[in-house]
Amino acid sequence: MSDLSEVKIFSGENSKYIAEKIAKSLNLDLGQKTLLHFSDGEFATSYDETVRGDHVFIVQSTFPPSDNLMELLMMIDAAKRASAYKVVAVIPYFGFARQDRKDRPRVAIGAKLVANLLCAAGVDRIMTMDLHADQIQGFFDIPVDHLYGSTVLAPYIRSLKLENLAIASPDIGGSKRANSWAKFFDSGLVICHKTRERPNEVADMKVIGDVEGKNVVIVDDMIDTAGTICKASSILKEKGALSVRAVATHAVLSGKAYENIEKSALDEVIFTDSIPLHQECSKIKVISVADMFAETIRNVVEHRSISDHFIM
Repeated sequence: MSDLSEVKIFSGENSKYIAEKIAKSLNLDLGQKTLLHFSDGEFATSYDETVRGDHVFIVQSTFPPSDNLMELLMMIDAAKRASAYKVVAVIPYFGFARQDRKDRPRVAIGAKLVANLLCAAGVDRIMTMDLHADQIQGFFDIPVDHLYGSTVLAPYIRSLKLENLAIASPDIGGSKRANSWAKFFDSGLVICHKTRERPNEVADMKVIGDVEGKNVVIVDDMIDTAGTICKASSILKEKGALSVRAVATHAVLSGKAYENIEKSALDEVIFTDSIPLHQECSKIKVISVADMFAETIRNVVEHRSISDHFIM
């Protein structure tokens, strides 16, 4: 066991649930800080203990994005001004990651803007998981440890011992991810082709590939309104799939997502705890990534490889 006496773990307000588990896995106490709110909506953050010369890890998923991102930026700035040795932002869910390019005229590239803000605040390293687009790593000029939820999700699927397994992508954009899963499980690959008339609403969907008599697992990086996943599960069942499960790293689950999943043809939906659930759903299972992040933090401090978390 290494000496982590100069390592301190702090958390943003909405990520204490996972930060506490990460700290416990490292046999550390979660650092103490204060967040003051003012009547006009402004807030101020401060550390209640010294961080001078320490390796400071700040755990904060940026969902909902705006306030959580601002709190993270202020915590980074406060740690730098308090003479922390290194400041690492641990962002299990990286908000604004869907804005990684100009997909239509006169729009911002939100992911690049967030990267610029984090670097301007003085962060020394980013630790995150399953970015919506891998190229976001290149938006930073500092080290980015990009972990994969498949490290904990794939073993769970394997434990189910599903026969005639087929991996499905909910859209063309996720085909690379689904192909990696299909190679890992040595299974068939199915692609769902969807068209949209407006954001978060699927107009039409077609299935490319044979699913009759198959146990299908749909893989994605996140599930938002769950409209795509639920429509895909219904079509897959109609085409003869024995069972349909969905695996996604980030449970964004906005709007009527919980209701949509509960009423869908899905047998099970598996998430990590990068984002906390806000209500119960009988079809949802959550697998924690706290130990994975804790091990990565230890390896970063000890200057050891983290490649064990890149199984796909």
